[in-house]
Amino acid sequence: MEPKRKNEQFTSSWGFVLSAVGSAVGMANVWGFPAKMGSYGGSAFLIAYLVFILLFGFVGLSAEYAVGRRAKTGTLGSYKMAWSSRRKALGGAGGIVGWLPLAGSMCIAIGYAVIISYVLKAFAGSVDGSLMTVDTAAWFGSFSGKDYSVVPFHVIVVAGTLLTLLLGAKSIEKSNKVMMPLFFLIFMVLAVRVAFLPGAAEGYRYMFAPRWEELLDPMVWVWAMGQAFFSLSITGSGMIVYGAYLDSMEDVVALAKRTALFDTIAALTAALVIIPACFAYGLDVGAGPALLFVTLPRILQDIPLGRLFAIILYTAMIFAGVSSLQNMFEAVGESLLHRFPKLSRTAMLGLLCLICLGVGLHMEPIAKWGPWMDIVSIYIIPIGATLGAVSWFWIIPRKDLLDEVGRGAGKAPGKLWYGLGRYVYVPCAILLCCVALFLKVAF
Repeated sequence: MEPKRKNEQFTSSWGFVLSAVGSAVGMANVWGFPAKMGSYGGSAFLIAYLVFILLFGFVGLSAEYAVGRRAKTGTLGSYKMAWSSRRKALGGAGGIVGWLPLAGSMCIAIGYAVIISYVLKAFAGSVDGSLMTVDTAAWFGSFSGKDYSVVPFHVIVVAGTLLTLLLGAKSIEKSNKVMMPLFFLIFMVLAVRVAFLPGAAEGYRYMFAPRWEELLDPMVWVWAMGQAFFSLSITGSGMIVYGAYLDSMEDVVALAKRTALFDTIAALTAALVIIPACFAYGLDVGAGPALLFVTLPRILQDIPLGRLFAIILYTAMIFAGVSSLQNMFEAVGESLLHRFPKLSRTAMLGLLCLICLGVGLHMEPIAKWGPWMDIVSIYIIPIGATLGAVSWFWIIPRKDLLDEVGRGAGKAPGKLWYGLGRYVYVPCAILLCCVALFLKVAF
């Protein structure tokens, strides 16, 4: 294969980790994790979640990094490589299979851009102070229930994110070196402020006081598994393209562990803000999107310097959203460049902008956005993630995968790593897919 161009490679392992964490850290961490932890057993959910994060980070995430690096390209090329490595004639079939997880990245990006547009509107309301005086439920309903209600914010989100991809891995790395440290700093500041709210201690007790009996509930484990799986963005698409931009001598298992660690810290920090705050005010921690746009603004209206903390909160949320959206767009864009070599990066970004806005502007109300996201998260993403898991551990020859995973490692993973992947990680992916498809569950 042709060597990677300079702008198609991360320049440092920490730049890569911050970019990968940026992809993983998003709405799944900021409202998904606290909501599920609040609804499914608190500390019991946390224990189950950590078990799956350790497994998926060690095996699934490192496999996706390794596959992308071995193929030296993203989703479409990686599936073609994976299937042709088993038998050359299967390469065409692999290339076709790769279109489904790639479609998942594009479809989730279209919906994700809508919710980030809501966040940008809330940020604007925080800056001008209007958010501090409104009835938050009525304010949220004024735009989440109407067509074409956040168009200017929507255009800024999509066009602005795509501009950060002009230089490929180089610009992704530079932007995340700024966004991710600020994200962590902002949420730590918010967590400290929430700690001083009367009644916050009840939230901490709920989060960390052991309730072992809850671990006997199988749904606690299923929800924790789903949250861990999708929080790490192991969807058979996005993390592959970042792996394609890795240096050949980087230790992918070590990088996957770091990504999982910081993603978990982000989720816990968000929970330390949201769960104690909701307990302090007697509000529902499982409110979904309304948590960000009704519940938290109501709390911020009631505390000293609430406007400042609102600006801080929504700044962090914009960083989390944009860094995730970068990965979704880059996964699709890189595959288009691979499939159509004559297409320039600028033309590709323009095409993605037209697709995202052309579809997304018509689904700004939650009544349209919600069903779209349900279809994507119940059908497309789980099936795509399962196709990826099966392709890496049942299609690629064992030696080929272990050679790539062991490249650059101080101690190369062996039978244990591969056994966990093939006989634990893949069945977990299949189980989640079945739960999503047959119980119509959106993780």
